[in-house]
Formats: sequence, structure tokens, C-alpha cells
Amino acid sequence: MSVRRGRLSELTSVLKSMATGAALGLALLAGTPAQAQDKELRIYNWSDYVNPEVLDAFKKETGITVVYDTFDQMETVETKLLAGKTGYDLVVVTASFLPRHIPLGLYTPVDTAKVPNLKNAWPEIQQRLSKYDSGNKFAVNYMWGTTGIGYNVAKIKERLGPDAVIDSWSILFDAEKLKKLSNCGVHVLDAVEEMFPAALRYLGLNPDSKAEADLNKAGELLRKMRPHIQKFHSSEYINALANGDICLAVGYSGDILQAKKRAEEAKNKVEVAYSIPKEGALMWFDSFVIPKDAAHQEAALKFIDFVNRPEMAAKNSDFIQYANGNIASKPLLSVEVRDNPGVYPPDAVMARLYTITPYDQKTQRVVNRLWTRVKSGR
Repeated sequence: MSVRRGRLSELTSVLKSMATGAALGLALLAGTPAQAQDKELRIYNWSDYVNPEVLDAFKKETGITVVYDTFDQMETVETKLLAGKTGYDLVVVTASFLPRHIPLGLYTPVDTAKVPNLKNAWPEIQQRLSKYDSGNKFAVNYMWGTTGIGYNVAKIKERLGPDAVIDSWSILFDAEKLKKLSNCGVHVLDAVEEMFPAALRYLGLNPDSKAEADLNKAGELLRKMRPHIQKFHSSEYINALANGDICLAVGYSGDILQAKKRAEEAKNKVEVAYSIPKEGALMWFDSFVIPKDAAHQEAALKFIDFVNRPEMAAKNSDFIQYANGNIASKPLLSVEVRDNPGVYPPDAVMARLYTITPYDQKTQRVVNRLWTRVKSGR
């Protein structure tokens, strides 16, 4: 998937400081490489996707220094994994990439005997994740979420009426509705793997369809929205919503809730809301994997176990506004996260969430070509 994480500048600076400190520490230990290896863990994760207090607590308890590097698109991760010798011990990978990676032997199976806190794994999330990782052998869920609609409550009511309800993909795919929002700003994700499934679902087709005829229908529907879209981007909508610069965005659940939180903290009178369309929405999973060539596999297993302690899973979810795969953490979550249906959807909504599998090379070329036409308006 593309960028999906809120941009928390204060966290970014903390992580940079931690990385610098880690580098200095390694330099001091250069004379004792074995010791340095025993006390190091190299993690590759999405930007702004962990509570720094959790990293501090892990180091304090284990003595292991975390070297934490970040990325902003899954394709970067895939390139490193395919090339081999990643230099990382733990990588966060989006589930739809797993079926392509696992047969290539890119990961080491997770030794569950060394991760006792996996007893807290959420059975439903495990079951859904097993679609990508049969038997849940290689991937341990970290966070999960949905792709839906974020909006400025006041601006929507101003243009669609005081009783307007945003609960359907029709707000995007019904040209007459979308036209009314053109002058207040609409952003959508620049991501084929998000937008094509949404269009297919709205058309009553299989959101995971790889049939070219279906994809052409989805492409035609997406092209109709083009005249009313201000920007195709996978992260700028966060600040744009928070600042009141746009009125509608297709985005990731946690990002939109981050926008809501920022607006509230800024006290700028901007009310941001998130809706999972009634037709259904994409459910995605970000999971820990251990690269085959990981130098510190024991440290990686310790970290997976640590973040699966209920209190640590709750700390991370509260901080980044995403649901985690640890069922035992739910009672420890803040009320604003646990009781938010945009983070933890009720059962009826969960039943309408869909998952997708990767496009093969031929299909990827088809959707890329169609998406280029959508964005160019041709």
C-alpha cells in the first residue's frame, strides 16, 4: 500500500534522535562486535507508526538498542526484500504483499514458542490474515484498519444540506453529488489497490476481481469523478482535512482520525469525521515479518512478544489511532479509540469489510494504465 500514516513531526524528531543515539552507541561498541550484535535490533516500519514510549520501555527492559528506520511506500520494502541482505531484523509488511513474498522464501517462520504473548492474538484477525499467510506461519499482525471517507462536517452540511449523511461510496461515484463538493476540495488516494476495489464494490462487482472487463468498468466509473478531484495524493489529505482546506477525502482510517485529533488540538473549529461506506470497504493488515537473512532473530522475537503485551499494544493503538491485532488489549484502550466505530467497527460493519490479493504483472499493467487515464482526465 501507499502512504497510510499520519505525519507526527514530534515523533519523527524523537525517532531521528533515537536513530542517531543508536548509531553513536554502535560506534562506541565497535571494538566488541559480538556484544553490539547481541544488543541491537534493526526495525523497518512505516513512518510515524509506533509510540516512542514503547521503544524506550523495550530497551530499558532488555538492554537491546532499537535502530528504527522508516519508509513511506510498500514498494520500497519489496525492492529491498527481493534484493536480499536488507540489514533489518524486523519489517512491517502489508498483508496483500505476503502471497507474493512467502513462496520466494523471503521470511523466516515465526517461532511461536518464543512469542508467548501470541495467546492474545485476535482470532478473527488471524483468520482474515490467514488468507495471505496460510496457517499464520510468517506474519504477526501489528495494526489493521480500513479505507473509507473522511470529511469536514460543516462544509458537507453547507453544500449537501443539514441532514446530509455520508455513509456510501455514492458521495464519490455519483457525479451529481460530487459536483456539489468541487469548490471545497476533494482528495483521493493515489493508489490503484485502494481505488479500484472501492469502485468495483460500488458497481456490485467482486472488489478483488482481476477480470479486465470488470477493471475497465471500474476505470470508467473512476474517470467520471476526475473533474471534481482537487488532488490525488496518499498523505496530504491529513493536514488538508485538519486545517479545513478540503471537505472530503478518501483515506486510511487512522490518518483521518489523526486529522480529527489535530483539528481538536488546534482548536480551529474544524470537525472531521470518518465513515466506512455501507457498501463495504477495504480492510488491510500491517504485520511483522522476520527477513530470512535477519542477523538478530532472537531480538526480533523478543520485540514481537513485547509489543503483544496487552498494555503495549494499547499504548501503540492509542498513540497512532489504529486498531491492533491483540484482543486482550481492548479493555486497556482509551475510550476514544476503543469505542470509535471508525477504529473498531461493530460486527455488522466488520462483515462488510473485504480483503484483496495482489495483482499479477499483467493485471498490474492494466490497472496502472487505467489509473493514468483517470488522473490525466483522458
